[in-house]
Amino acid sequence: MCGIVGVVSHAPVNQLIYDALLLLQHRGQDAAGIVTQQERKFFMHKAKGMVRDVFRTRNMRSLPGNCGLGQVRYPTAGNAFSEEEAQPFYVNAPFGIVLVHNGNLTNAHALKAELFSADHRHINTDSDSEVLLNVLAHEIGETTRGLPLTPHDVFEAVRKVHRRVRGSYAVIAMIAGHGVLAFRDPFGIRPLCMGVTDGTVMLASESVAMEGTNHKFERNIQPGEAVFIDLQGQVHAQQCADHPVLNPCIFEFVYLARPDSVMDDISVYQARLNLGETLAKRVISTVPPNEIDVVIPIPESSRPSAAQLAQLLGLPYREGFVKNRYVGRTFIMPGQSVRKKSVRQKLNVIASEFKGRNVLLVDDSIVRGTTSKEIVQMARDAGANKVYMASAAPPVRYPNVYGIDMPTAQELVAHNRTVEEIRQIIGCDALIYQDVDSMKKAIGSLNPAIKNFDASCFDGVYVTGDITLEDIERLNANRVDGDETLEDNSRLALPNHED
Repeated sequence: MCGIVGVVSHAPVNQLIYDALLLLQHRGQDAAGIVTQQERKFFMHKAKGMVRDVFRTRNMRSLPGNCGLGQVRYPTAGNAFSEEEAQPFYVNAPFGIVLVHNGNLTNAHALKAELFSADHRHINTDSDSEVLLNVLAHEIGETTRGLPLTPHDVFEAVRKVHRRVRGSYAVIAMIAGHGVLAFRDPFGIRPLCMGVTDGTVMLASESVAMEGTNHKFERNIQPGEAVFIDLQGQVHAQQCADHPVLNPCIFEFVYLARPDSVMDDISVYQARLNLGETLAKRVISTVPPNEIDVVIPIPESSRPSAAQLAQLLGLPYREGFVKNRYVGRTFIMPGQSVRKKSVRQKLNVIASEFKGRNVLLVDDSIVRGTTSKEIVQMARDAGANKVYMASAAPPVRYPNVYGIDMPTAQELVAHNRTVEEIRQIIGCDALIYQDVDSMKKAIGSLNPAIKNFDASCFDGVYVTGDITLEDIERLNANRVDGDETLEDNSRLALPNHED
């Protein structure tokens, strides 16, 4: 999962892209990058860290031009500590292309071999985004064959990309001297939308990037669709997939997206309210409401669900945890010891809300169980009489291969375990999970046009239809490398432009 943005304007875009990336910071805190174009020359700066730390005044001054791209990175493949795997990625032919990508290619290994043997292109990192860029560049080169580039050529190239590439991908690319291209995989797994204001067109992962920068949200990019914006701001669009079908990632609505975003015509906030409503019915069947004194959310994504659940059960809703906003997401961190240590750094209890009470803790989801176990113990240490735990999402039982960092089954607390076994591991007095079908109905009811979701981490059904056990094992082998001591020798990239 990453956050991406692209802008074509009649005015300098560096500050606008920076502001949009701040609004998408929740989608990745590992690295950030911006590339702009002026007179067919690209200017790039990218580095590890949060947006506010990566871009200083001197960096912003060195990013001139009226169109550009940006990305915040959350690594799911390759080396998490390699600055060269931060995006955007650059290739010099044809024309010169830079690209940002949100998602995960499931056939990157085979494509890499194809690129070397058949397309004669070199891949210098372990990033599947570099593979995707080179496939796109090859297909644009094959389509144009030395002739001037037209929107028709761009769409034909994307059509060929769809036929070669498998997995999830929302892409924004900039072609030197021509414009900005955006396209989405034929299943629409990862989100992408478009907004406009006077003289500016913006593409981004979430609608909040539009609204927060005073752009009017115009529409979602459809699954399989490509949009090309030329340097005059003219928008060209075409469906480029043979059999597109919208199957968005349901985990976006459960946890990943900001609550103030609207994705594929579904309000993320309303989706989480609906999850709380259906979860309330599950709670009643497990723990009588008169045995619960208070409902407490685990910050922050679970708040809407917890509030709706408390209202329906007629129970007090209280904030019992205070979150330190300056600690990164725990499930991103490499290594269980680091993850466990960070939980108490990230959350602190308000003891008066727990002492002598039977508390129902509500979380958006339970992935590895490490955080949940620690939180339950924190509640007990604060004096709770009984601690019940409810998850607004079903048990996460299966690896995710489409761009969320939970790929190995052994890391998932629910894999091959019953709810009772999970309860014992977490240490709570009762454990209530959402039901898979109820989750799909609760969210899907907000947009009847969506007939199905990618809910593979919950139900084991991979919507692309091409995932085998061998694929999952291979993808696991290409997980983010958590060893900071490894030497980074991947030095070929468009260099950061310095004053």
